[in-house]
Amino acid sequence: MIKLFDRKSWFALLVTFGLILALIFPSISLSQSLPTKSNREIRGVWITNVDSDVLFRRDRLITALRDLRKLNFNTIYPVVWNWGYTTYPSKVAQRIVGSSFMPKKSAGLLIGRTLGKNEGLEGRDVMRELVTEGHKRGLAVIPWFEFGLMAPGSSDPAGSNLAKLHADWLTTKQDGNINWKEGKDPRVWLNPFRPDVRKFIIDLVVEVVKNYDVDGIQFDDHFGLPHEFGYDAYTVNLYKQEHQGKLPPKQTQDPEWVNWRADKITAFMKELFVAIKAVKPKAIVSISPNPMPFAKNFYLQDWAKWERQGLVEELLVQIYRDKFESFVGELNNSDLKLASQRIPVGIGIMTGIKPKPVSMQQIQTQIAAVRDRGLAGVSFFFYETLWNLTNEPAAARKQGFAKVFNRPVARQTIIK
Repeated sequence: MIKLFDRKSWFALLVTFGLILALIFPSISLSQSLPTKSNREIRGVWITNVDSDVLFRRDRLITALRDLRKLNFNTIYPVVWNWGYTTYPSKVAQRIVGSSFMPKKSAGLLIGRTLGKNEGLEGRDVMRELVTEGHKRGLAVIPWFEFGLMAPGSSDPAGSNLAKLHADWLTTKQDGNINWKEGKDPRVWLNPFRPDVRKFIIDLVVEVVKNYDVDGIQFDDHFGLPHEFGYDAYTVNLYKQEHQGKLPPKQTQDPEWVNWRADKITAFMKELFVAIKAVKPKAIVSISPNPMPFAKNFYLQDWAKWERQGLVEELLVQIYRDKFESFVGELNNSDLKLASQRIPVGIGIMTGIKPKPVSMQQIQTQIAAVRDRGLAGVSFFFYETLWNLTNEPAAARKQGFAKVFNRPVARQTIIK
């Protein structure tokens, strides 16, 4: 009998077949169905009060934390500052804005319905509930200052009085316009070059660190400034003082003008870092920015420099991309790779927004790509789209997360 294939030939045939499959289905990875090989991984989720009522009732909050722990998540990033309000009882916000909590009517606008009698944040300390119940379930709790230096415009029906009461705190474009659009929402920006603005933000952050047993603090892409801004009288005079009377360049992305403003924000970040560590040295300083160089060129947020100066202890880069090639391209960013040699670097993955759901297949594929590159983990934007606000059945979504997080692990911590 003639032997058609010996053992080596069969092996070569299998390898060739595998390569053909990889070329046809480049997004398929064995990592999707296997747990991470590491014993440590950030498995986080951002929890907000926009398009989500999970924070508005204690029973909903407890159910959410229970489900997250059951599915082997280990970190939550709950919002503490957005739309010009805090989500906790704040003496700082009360003093500066006139109130801590967003009124029920305004909160209802953010979730698309009227809040019931026993719903909302006022009269509760939801931050204390999150810390107590989260820690009870082994979840790290890192409050998220979602709005950062951004504030709602005075015409925003859900906004606070921050812009009205402190108009001098706002920075402007060249034409004197203070307005900026994020989607359809009117926004303004607090001027990070003013000492009174910096003091307000630092006071808010220190208040949280002092009052709650949090595991860290997180700032995102809103802890920066769109490049169009910085032409208010205060900033122009400051620039002139440091440039022999010269006016700032009219080109908003002039390299020197970008660097000058970005370096001032870096100095502010150092102030914040020192203030946090003075109160709680073990609190993790985490940031979730856009990729470089976009973060610096468009938001004056030079997070690569922050990391090099030791001002960042956890980095979660937002890579909200649908196309796999684009997603992977950002994973190969040189600044991201360099930072990952010194601190835990994870990736922010989009699980959907209200008008645009994201499939579990895409989520799993992106998790696999992150793991394949040995990064520290992932966090998802945002809680409601994990399994509630989606086109796929909740049970199927939960099964999908159970598949990629099929055993509990500790979160990745500072490695430098």
